Amino acid sequence: MTKKRKRSIGSLKRELLTKSREAALRAIGVFNDPNVQFKSETFIVLMMIAWTYLLHAYYRSRRIEYRYFKQGAKRKVFDRTKNGSYKYWELERCLNCDDCPVDPDAKLNLRFLIGLRHEIEHQMTRALDDYLSGRYQACAINYNDHIKRLFGKRFAIDSHMNYTIQFIHLTEEQVAGPIPEADIPDRLKAYIAVFDGSLTHEQYNSDKYSFRLLFKKKLVNRPGQADRVIEFIDPNSEIAQTIDKEFWVKKEVERPKFRPTDVVKKVRAAGFSKFRIHHHTDLWKADDAKSPGKGYGTTVQNVWYWYEPWIERCIALCRAAGDKYV
Repeated sequence: MTKKRKRSIGSLKRELLTKSREAALRAIGVFNDPNVQFKSETFIVLMMIAWTYLLHAYYRSRRIEYRYFKQGAKRKVFDRTKNGSYKYWELERCLNCDDCPVDPDAKLNLRFLIGLRHEIEHQMTRALDDYLSGRYQACAINYNDHIKRLFGKRFAIDSHMNYTIQFIHLTEEQVAGPIPEADIPDRLKAYIAVFDGSLTHEQYNSDKYSFRLLFKKKLVNRPGQADRVIEFIDPNSEIAQTIDKEFWVKKEVERPKFRPTDVVKKVRAAGFSKFRIHHHTDLWKADDAKSPGKGYGTTVQNVWYWYEPWIERCIALCRAAGDKYV
């Protein structure tokens, strides 16, 4: 490869990284701006651009073709727009590439946001800003981790990812009380429920899929302790054990949801191979499991979904039945 060709590749890679970082920083800035009301939609679109340029820069640095083409008899025939420009891979195609450097849980986060973007196009849904903030946070952290790993720490955006000051004070009564249902359109709730329900327990709880934090009021006030909004502590330390025993936390409302067929599969996987869908129906009816007070499931867009405790309950009932389902 000629020196001129190498300079061309390096120059375009730097341009792509510059655009990528700018899009990511703008996404974070918009989300943290109290004057912006169109947060979720703007954040998602800008982060999709940031990730796309990041992966384009990576593929270019590895000389992996990221333009659409058809293989002709002698050479590649590239797809072009009406104006004659090359058609480059969109983010979803970048993620599907066998050489994609994004780790599996970070991919899940991006696939969720891509699907969410399709669902919320052309409409304002302010409730999503708080409801899905853990997934936006994970997207930003994943981006920062990947740009450092792929191109070096000098491209990191850590210093721009500070926690914003919030004008909110949660009382113990507020946290302990019932959480109001987020004002989100039913079809968006259905999308979230179906996507979450398709994940394994480990995938759903990965901090690369959704970044969740437990918060506790300051327990001690001794000289030398950092006076910061958030402190990271050793999970095995004495203070962490105290927090585990009497934590003060905003409750998680995005619980994984399962269809009846999913419940049956999990019960069968637990060793009850004779368990069928009609057995499941008999169990929930006999247990009155759809009673709202039991908390075993919920209705989303007129479709009933089960929570994980119901799966555990089914397994316990199967065990109690002896050899009936084995």
